[in-house]
Amino acid sequence: MQIRYFLRAGKAAAQDAYVGIETIFEDEGAPIAITEIDEAGDVWEVAAYFDVEPGEDRADAFRHAAGLGETVEIGREELPDKDWMAAVLAELKPVRAGRFIVHGAHDRNQVGAHEHAIEIEAGLAFGTGHHGTTAGCLTLIDQVVRLRRPQAVLDLGTGSAVLAIALAKLARVKVLATDVDPVAVAVAADNAHANGVAALVETVRADGFATPAVRQRAPFDLIVANILAGPLMMLSPEFRRHSALGADVILSGILIKQAAAVRAAFRAQGFVHCRTLVMGEWVALHLRAAG
Repeated sequence: MQIRYFLRAGKAAAQDAYVGIETIFEDEGAPIAITEIDEAGDVWEVAAYFDVEPGEDRADAFRHAAGLGETVEIGREELPDKDWMAAVLAELKPVRAGRFIVHGAHDRNQVGAHEHAIEIEAGLAFGTGHHGTTAGCLTLIDQVVRLRRPQAVLDLGTGSAVLAIALAKLARVKVLATDVDPVAVAVAADNAHANGVAALVETVRADGFATPAVRQRAPFDLIVANILAGPLMMLSPEFRRHSALGADVILSGILIKQAAAVRAAFRAQGFVHCRTLVMGEWVALHLRAAG
């Protein structure tokens, strides 16, 4: 049985709740959404979809993850037995970012002659290209690879592997794609195979940089990481330790209000800010290791 839990709040509170809920439940692969429902009244809705056993209630866990206090009202809606991720993806239009187009199988005929197509279907791993963070990373990847062809590349927190696939197709180099979630690692490998770059994309389960595969391939001259602001700041010293001099780093999963703190954390590790790309309420950052 699938249950939709939701809350409604002002924009700032809803954004904070979204980040908290995503952080707590990201390992479960629970779909999470934030939607503006009343522009005039500044009302936003944050929802999460859980597969639950009969009698199981996740309302208190959802409330705790949101971090808005005990008084916030949590809505609960029982949903029909349906693959909601597949249903939503079927209605999504292809996304173009830089020279990339991210699409489902139903939109293969939309790919232009000079576009790098990335085909991603609905699944249990994050990243169809429609979220501003993914599109922002794709745009920066296109810009960076145009100017500097990387040789050692890491996609940290790969999710569906959309960024790793983009790098492999555009730069034609081997990409190490890691994720803490073993389901995401399996999905990433399947997607790399489906997109014809299995020989270039190596998928590995890893908690941050802690895996022999990362140590063996470092130092990297390009690292991309579309995760969350908190983990990015916590891992900033590891980014520096695993980056070559002059390496490019592309980061996202960062709300506009979090960007300054992330830049400061990486500046303290010797990274220079090159560009901030704003995509709706989110940003993608291009930094470079000094040297």
